[in-house]
Amino acid sequence: MNRRKFIQNTSAAAAGVTILNFPVFGKNAPSNKVVLAVMGVNSRGSYLAKNFASLQNVEVAYICDVEAKAIQNGLDALKDAPRKPTVAKDIRELIKQRDFDALLVAAPDHWHTPAAILGVKNGKHVYVEKPCGQNPHEGELVSQAYLKYGKHIQMGNQRRSMPTLIEAANLVQQGAIGKAYFAKAWYTNNRASIGVGKVIPAPPTLDWNLWQGPAPRKDYKDNLVHYNWHWFWHWGTGESCNNGTHEIDCCRWFLGAEYPTKVTSAGGRYAFKDDWQTTDTQVVSFEFGDDKSITWESRSCNNYPVEGNSRGFIIYGDGGTLVNDGGGGYKIFDTKNKMVKEGKTEVTAEANNLVSSTGNLDLYHFQNFVDAVRGDTKINSPVTEGSKSVLLCHLGNIAQRTGGVLHCDASNGHILHNDDAMKLWQREYEKGWEPVV
Repeated sequence: MNRRKFIQNTSAAAAGVTILNFPVFGKNAPSNKVVLAVMGVNSRGSYLAKNFASLQNVEVAYICDVEAKAIQNGLDALKDAPRKPTVAKDIRELIKQRDFDALLVAAPDHWHTPAAILGVKNGKHVYVEKPCGQNPHEGELVSQAYLKYGKHIQMGNQRRSMPTLIEAANLVQQGAIGKAYFAKAWYTNNRASIGVGKVIPAPPTLDWNLWQGPAPRKDYKDNLVHYNWHWFWHWGTGESCNNGTHEIDCCRWFLGAEYPTKVTSAGGRYAFKDDWQTTDTQVVSFEFGDDKSITWESRSCNNYPVEGNSRGFIIYGDGGTLVNDGGGGYKIFDTKNKMVKEGKTEVTAEANNLVSSTGNLDLYHFQNFVDAVRGDTKINSPVTEGSKSVLLCHLGNIAQRTGGVLHCDASNGHILHNDDAMKLWQREYEKGWEPVV
């Protein structure tokens, strides 16, 4: 800064005028700063914290976790951020703070809906990672909360904000492949066995009671935390909600499908004999009346690709086909299988990256949420929409667990005439932890 400018600034400061080193109008104005708290920062949450903090005029004021190593991961992710976050352990206390605008939820699945509801009830906007509920009823609860409290709740199905996929969805809906009537999605990986866990005292670095939160209490086992809880029905939702949500959501979006009328599932835990309860191999079929259907294939322990990609989706129509590459790219083929259009991105999908399979393309979704919090735009994936796709994943799991065909109400996805299946529609909660809208 030159001498003349320095004198002007110091004179103004002496007169009680605040000197700002950024524009005072537009989205960078102080009044437009978006202040965040992040719940669950072991892996994906640390990624969220770092990338949201990189957006213009966004700060992460708090990180919330119940385990020492995860907290350190969160602090490390923000080590270069201008603002150093305050650490909290109990989300029930943190959410009462009035000095932040939005809560990012990346804790385990059984926390997603309870935390999101706590957020909006306390005046916060919420970005919640998929799935938006641990069971179908929670999708209904979080949708009710979104409508009741007037705060944004965006789910982390980030493909909804990728420009190339928005373009592709519009092309399909405008007839680029004729009448679209069938979609196929897939996910493959080479996950190892989780073994047979031993019941031991929880490590002193982990608050096991707070980690369980809304879930009825169980003993700690040495093969649960941090990641393997995904494969236990008590906390997780299996591969369908863990990864299938993304491509299943795209299939439903591109086809313009709402709720299914029929769901079937085949598969099991085939690769290993261990504590893993959910399927490692699964093929689910969803029918939407008599004119549309979706299938999803999952192979958690055999990563041989489909169409050359470890994950992706295909939309079939009577006038052509659209193929997705697992990320934001797509190709459209005519009825003679000649490629007629291609949409490319600067990012190559890493299907089995546990933090982000689509890399910097996620930033489109993050920016959309921040802009919506500022009031500049609508969110691309309100939880009322995202929960419809998550419901498909839950219905696939329920069909698998009950071993039968599910017939569903086309107006809301509710299971018809099947008491055994409806027992899995919702869960029990630890007393005093029940989510209440």
